Amino acid sequence: MAFHKHGEMKAQAFGQRRKRVVVHTDNLMMVIFDFDDGPADKPDPLHSHPHEQISCIVSGKVIYFLGEEQKILEAGDMVTIPPDVPHAIQALTPSVRLVDAFTPIREDFLS
Repeated sequence: MAFHKHGEMKAQAFGQRRKRVVVHTDNLMMVIFDFDDGPADKPDPLHSHPHEQISCIVSGKVIYFLGEEQKILEAGDMVTIPPDVPHAIQALTPSVRLVDAFTPIREDFLS
């Protein structure tokens, strides 16, 4: 059990003008993603992982690609992503903030 103040958490860069802040328990992970490199001409590459994911668009506007579907989403919209389903985003605004929850935790985000 712990409190995590946003300004005190260490951000990890994962590309130019992209960062994430990670917090987790033993079984659940929440990540704040900031994309400050939009709008994008094309979507990010599709990727998949064995984790369940829920993504909430906190600010900005994206095209969310999920399997064979795509939809424009904006602040307040959410998407649920089952394990191993290819997905990606394309930023439509200069900046986008997503808050994603993963279970189990993504070990690849801990380094």
